[in-house]
Amino acid sequence: MVYNMKLKNDLRRQILSKVKKIVVKIGTGVLTTNDGCLDKNQVKRLAGQVVELKKMGYRVVVVSSGAIGSGMGELGIEKRPTTLPELQAVASIGQSKLISMYDECFKLHGFHAAQILLTREDFENRQRYLNACNTIHTLFQLNAIPVVNENDTISVDEIAFGDNDALSAFVTNLLNAELLIILSSVDGLYDRCPTAKSKATVIPIVENVSDDIKNLAFNTKTLMGVGGMQTKLDAASVVTKAGEAAVIANGRADNVLKRVMQGENIGTFFLPNEEKLTSRKKWIGYTMKSKGTIYVDTGAVCALSEKGKSLLASGIVSVEGDFNKGDIISISSKEDKVIFAKGLTNYSYEEIEKIRGCSTSEIINVLGYKLYDEVIHRDNMVIL
Repeated sequence: MVYNMKLKNDLRRQILSKVKKIVVKIGTGVLTTNDGCLDKNQVKRLAGQVVELKKMGYRVVVVSSGAIGSGMGELGIEKRPTTLPELQAVASIGQSKLISMYDECFKLHGFHAAQILLTREDFENRQRYLNACNTIHTLFQLNAIPVVNENDTISVDEIAFGDNDALSAFVTNLLNAELLIILSSVDGLYDRCPTAKSKATVIPIVENVSDDIKNLAFNTKTLMGVGGMQTKLDAASVVTKAGEAAVIANGRADNVLKRVMQGENIGTFFLPNEEKLTSRKKWIGYTMKSKGTIYVDTGAVCALSEKGKSLLASGIVSVEGDFNKGDIISISSKEDKVIFAKGLTNYSYEEIEKIRGCSTSEIINVLGYKLYDEVIHRDNMVIL
């Protein structure tokens, strides 16, 4: 869909007018100088902008990269380490420097930096997930700005495969924040690969993070950073599918945060899905890792994705994985192998393998008992 300028501005302002909680993700390239050291003046500028949003009545959380880059700068290392022990050691040095600088800059405005270090396991464990949420909401009541980072010193997945773009999406869902602002070293999502010769322009508004949009994820990551535009689009996709908005903008643009919140045509604005997911469904669909996959026939695909039905054993063609009752598993079309849903299963792998293709009334004869009519109830399922 093509949006004219007036409609674009109207959409931004309408959505932004409802925002109460904001997650601001700040990338390594935004925080560091060319030699990899923390740019104190830049941290100071961003801290001032965050405080201004706080004073305007917004609840703001900062998800900040920069621990590894900061550690590299402190140690005089020019090339990012490649081994896990080295990365963890460098991060442990850089994290203390990073949070100290945030705290120093926030204190200029009468606020404290509240350090919160999380791992993927903290999001997957429901109790720890809720504890983190409660802690951050308590900090909103104090003169403090939560500063979240991946716990690089103990988290294998983040350093080897992940990035703080994904973390920022998880935090947005965790808090039911209405807006994720990703501050990057580029102006937004370009319509073509930005080079000296190209006339690439920033796409002002994205209705849906489709495959065509994802194909515009040119490699723009920095030497210090982990992610690139692809990870930012993945984060925007997770957030918008859950019913929240996202923005990718240049973190070094003048007063960028206030300009975003005023609805100015800056960066790329990603429209939220009209259906807003509950906190629990966000956790099921976009936080938990699947422990297996159920493959279903075309009839089940239609019943689940178009009619809002529960998954019954009769529609299951095959199953794979090693999971128990209560685990999160993916649901895929047997025909095209595309995963289109995730849910909390009422039966284990062994049980589903026995009852797949059976009618609900046959389950008790096959297993000798029947725990539930549904393999996955629609209340415990998210269509992706």
